Amino acid sequence: MTKKPGKAGPGGIRVLKTRIKKKSGLKESSRRWLERHMNDPYVQRSKAAGYRSRAAYKLIEIDDKHHLLKPGMRVIDLGAAPGGWCQVAAARTKSTPEHPNVVGIDYLEMDAVPGAPVLLMDFLDEDAPEKLAEALGGPPDIVMSDMAAPTTGHRQTDHIRTMHLCEVAADFAVSVLKPGGHFLAKTFQGGTENSVLTMLKQNFRSVHHVKPPASREESAELYLLAKDFKGRS
Repeated sequence: MTKKPGKAGPGGIRVLKTRIKKKSGLKESSRRWLERHMNDPYVQRSKAAGYRSRAAYKLIEIDDKHHLLKPGMRVIDLGAAPGGWCQVAAARTKSTPEHPNVVGIDYLEMDAVPGAPVLLMDFLDEDAPEKLAEALGGPPDIVMSDMAAPTTGHRQTDHIRTMHLCEVAADFAVSVLKPGGHFLAKTFQGGTENSVLTMLKQNFRSVHHVKPPASREESAELYLLAKDFKGRS
């Protein structure tokens, strides 16, 4: 593995170009992925800033543009591991360990995030809404999710499984949000989300797709942003 200086990336961080030798024992596809990941300016920037993952910058860029997170807001982070979104939300809502207003949930273990306790359980569990509300101290202002289903290698199957997670997250948000609240979730370009959009448009006053600069251009990844929940009748 060799490193060469590269151009400055986002935030002025100078990207070190890393080359993985072809005789490294990796499959060619794995070698290319690892090389792209290590050379990603957002990966290097997140490490420099102490964020758990490059995904933190997706939320930062979305929030900088749409002004979702405000001090004192209650936030639920679905599928929180490894914690990048919890870090951003805790900082921007001024959540503290003594009075946390950000709560994450994931069945994967992760290191603690100050000001953002994480429940070690599946948010699909029957008692998850009650436990989240108890940990949060009340209904959330924002439900957010950067979840994607574990990949199978079959693109269409992976797409459908992640879209299912988006649908379930949307249903969950509508069941717990306070009036005026917001919902943000990962989705993908494709033909399986019309039902989700229809449901969200019925329950929120503004619904649209966003793609932050930190989301790779070649990726089909998008985010659904639904703002100003109308409330449950």
